[in-house]
Amino acid sequence: MSNFAFLAAEFPAVHDAAVEAERQAAVSPTAAAFFAGKAVEVAVKWAFRTDPGLKLPYQDNISALLHEPSFRRAAGEAVFAKARYINTLRNRAVHEEKTISAGDAAGAVKELFHVCFWLARTYARKSKPADGLVFDASVLSRRDEVLKKAFVQLKAQQAELDAKNGELTKLLTDKQNLDDELKQIRAAVAAARKVAETRPDTHNYNEAETRDRYIDLLLREAGWALDKPDDTEFPVDGMPNNEGIGFVDYVLWGADGKPLGWSRPSVPARMRAWASSRPNSTPIASKHATASGR
Repeated sequence: MSNFAFLAAEFPAVHDAAVEAERQAAVSPTAAAFFAGKAVEVAVKWAFRTDPGLKLPYQDNISALLHEPSFRRAAGEAVFAKARYINTLRNRAVHEEKTISAGDAAGAVKELFHVCFWLARTYARKSKPADGLVFDASVLSRRDEVLKKAFVQLKAQQAELDAKNGELTKLLTDKQNLDDELKQIRAAVAAARKVAETRPDTHNYNEAETRDRYIDLLLREAGWALDKPDDTEFPVDGMPNNEGIGFVDYVLWGADGKPLGWSRPSVPARMRAWASSRPNSTPIASKHATASGR
């Protein structure tokens, strides 16, 4: 069963693009990145079309819509970061024609799940997804080479999306002439959002994972492949805990094999798992660490 089944009843266009991203993940990372981006674009434009609480920016392309303050407030920083990451990856794949890794594609589909969850939780007027709903990564392992999309097909679909920029502005500029059906939908959507905002959102959006994906993407774009075991989660000693052991998130190595720099923007997943298995250890301080003996 698809991770995006909860979209089918009220958000069919978003559902179709999201399911295609899910299906492409195992056979075409580029196609998966494109369809994940398409799903975000369709979802965000749906929100602007139907939610009277969102203010149209100076342009209605997806980048401008994502960064519009009223949308960022409505979505929250976690969902905004995920949508921006997906859109960035889609641009890398289609506009810049960069190679997309299988890991990045799978990550984009997982991030898309959270964006779509927010969409349905906020705006669905019938059935909303349960806050405890979780992403099933095993769905992405299903391979069917018949589904693989040619790059020329993706470019054509992207051109169709780009050609629609401006339509949203034309539709909503003259609010006096909105048709009755759209007016009714906007009233119902506004009511659904108001109710949703009265309930605490306990869904785990996993913001740390999104930050890690974005950092990985930016470092690779800067020329750091991050494809060796010592590039990430590098063990170091001299840390302020009982064992004196820790990890740095990233090490950037020079051609001579010596570290040029290292970074620890957050407590790494490996360190969190290690610490949780040792109840007597003290928390690791959030400081940069020095790799000794290397």
